[in-house]
Amino acid sequence: MNSPTPRTEDASLDQLIGTGPARPWWRRPWPWLLMAVVVALGVGGWAWKSQATDPAAPRYVTTPLARGTLTVTVTANGTLEPTRSVAVGSELSGTVARVHADVNDTVRKGQLLVELDTAKLRDAVAAARADLTAAQARRRQSAATVADARTALSRQEKIASLSDGQFPSRAELDTARTTLEKALADEAATAAAVEQVRAALSTAETNLSKAALRSPIDGVVLARNVEPGYAVAASLQAVTLFTLAEDLRHLQLSVNVDEADVAQVRVGQPAQFTVAAQSGRSYPATITRVAFGSRITDNVVTYTTLMRVDNADLSLRPGMTATATIAANERRDAWLVPNSALRYTPAAAAAGGSPSAAGGGIVSRLMPRPPGAGAARSAGTQNRPGGEATLWVIRNGAPQELRVRKGLSDGRQTEISGDALAEGMLVITGQAASSRGR
Repeated sequence: MNSPTPRTEDASLDQLIGTGPARPWWRRPWPWLLMAVVVALGVGGWAWKSQATDPAAPRYVTTPLARGTLTVTVTANGTLEPTRSVAVGSELSGTVARVHADVNDTVRKGQLLVELDTAKLRDAVAAARADLTAAQARRRQSAATVADARTALSRQEKIASLSDGQFPSRAELDTARTTLEKALADEAATAAAVEQVRAALSTAETNLSKAALRSPIDGVVLARNVEPGYAVAASLQAVTLFTLAEDLRHLQLSVNVDEADVAQVRVGQPAQFTVAAQSGRSYPATITRVAFGSRITDNVVTYTTLMRVDNADLSLRPGMTATATIAANERRDAWLVPNSALRYTPAAAAAGGSPSAAGGGIVSRLMPRPPGAGAARSAGTQNRPGGEATLWVIRNGAPQELRVRKGLSDGRQTEISGDALAEGMLVITGQAASSRGR
């Protein structure tokens, strides 16, 4: 038989160098210790979260109900323009001889602006006058011929009467009558020629007068597009040499109102506008026209609206870009609430419970809720103009539901009406987070 001593020594050696058979995991201490730590952390975290999210009585954000004025506005962009602008051009071709006005000059109606070279025009007038003199001479000559033919015919008719028709012959009488008729026709032709030449003279004189371009209005020179020596070629249309504006103390603002807002804009409504050149300053305006015809730019439909602007201090200039705010509608002495009040609903009420039960305990939070419970009411439903809405107000220290009717809204405040409304009533606009567990 073998001695047991060597086997014991081998086992001790295996334990020493770690080559012996491994122990099962449940006999090891580390897995159990790790599991205990994980469970402890989970229970502690759940307890902390429950404590932190279990609020005390909710704290509401309120605003006192009060009356005020609500103004609904429409915003549009546009450009300042003169109330009347005139393009001064030349109907004649020619060379500019002299220029008598410059940009920003104040001009009066009839004031000389530009003179064209008139040498050819004066020659045309002189030629037309000579033609008229010649035509008038031919007319006098034809008149004398008529007189001679009429005298000859009269003499022959008298001879025929005295000779009892024997002298002159019928052929001679017919010839005399024909000669008179030709003379009368020539006289009419020369008279027409005189009128024709007289018209040509009038045209030449008119063209000569048009060589001096004058201001058609009292105003200011906005643009000058001509210099001495400039060759003007007026072929199909008049060439614009000056642009004049009438009385810059009164301007008009042309804005493009979006199709969604045009129904709220009417003639006579007041407006305010600003320009970049006058930072911090607002100018008054009044709507004078709302176009029926639309304009489409990049698939956006707008309607041109004109406003009358007072520019007594000349701080505004044509061409400036302006942003206008039109007072489309107004309510005075109306009950007003913030739009957030119309969107607010206590979480418990939204879930089908009472506001006082908001938050609840652990059991209430573990109970299933319908989808969307606790969510705010749809803004589209609450902000439907002319419909009904629900307000939450503080009464006897607790929130209470109140049905109201809505009116105008400017995007921040809404007009409301109802029999139960009272001055100073606390309207809930939100709910503050609880400080417990923080």
